[in-house]
Amino acid sequence: MAEPTGRDPRPDPVLVLGSASPARAALLRSAGISAHVLPSAVDEDAVVTGAAERAADPHWVTLTLARAKAADVVAAVRSGRLDHVLGRPPGPDRRVLVVGADSMFDVAGRVLGKARSADEVRARWAVMSARTGVLVTGHAVVDVGSGRSAEATVATTVRFGSPDPIELEAYIASGEPLEVAGSCTIDGLGGPFVEGIDGDHTNVIGLSLPTLRRLLRELGVRWTDLWAAR
Repeated sequence: MAEPTGRDPRPDPVLVLGSASPARAALLRSAGISAHVLPSAVDEDAVVTGAAERAADPHWVTLTLARAKAADVVAAVRSGRLDHVLGRPPGPDRRVLVVGADSMFDVAGRVLGKARSADEVRARWAVMSARTGVLVTGHAVVDVGSGRSAEATVATTVRFGSPDPIELEAYIASGEPLEVAGSCTIDGLGGPFVEGIDGDHTNVIGLSLPTLRRLLRELGVRWTDLWAAR
């Protein structure tokens, strides 16, 4: 008699990343998961408008936006948009899980999302250089079929270096600091400008993999069930 494997006999779950971030998708791929990308259409500014008293709390902001993004993508999946991504409907017995996420930096009492201009990046680095900040990411995972959800925020401390003016201008010219929260990456061109971190390094890239694993487990899905090849 064959030994039990402990695997769910149903078809493997489908993970949908509700984000256009290449770094988040690459992070999942590096951990063996090929998530289907279906970016949300959430207006981030509109979501937090009217809650000025909470806007200085990066945990509240990122989790609120993560929930909104996940809810938007869940609605898109239910309307059939995932069928076009998969090339077929996922099937009634196949679980679909949506991941929404949002990240912000808290530096010197300022909560920073993506910069909108080169001048804004310069102003930020004038504050960030040789200082310590905290990168906060909100995570929301929703099981499309049941509507059940699990969520958490994760904070990682980042110690910035001091790029000289020529280095900073070259970094700005690359366009990279305009694409990420806090105007700096750890897994790209900005990596040499980060002296060190305290906490989960994957969180700084855009998703805390240990946290995502725990949230999926709360919904009854093992991380290894999502591996692209077993």
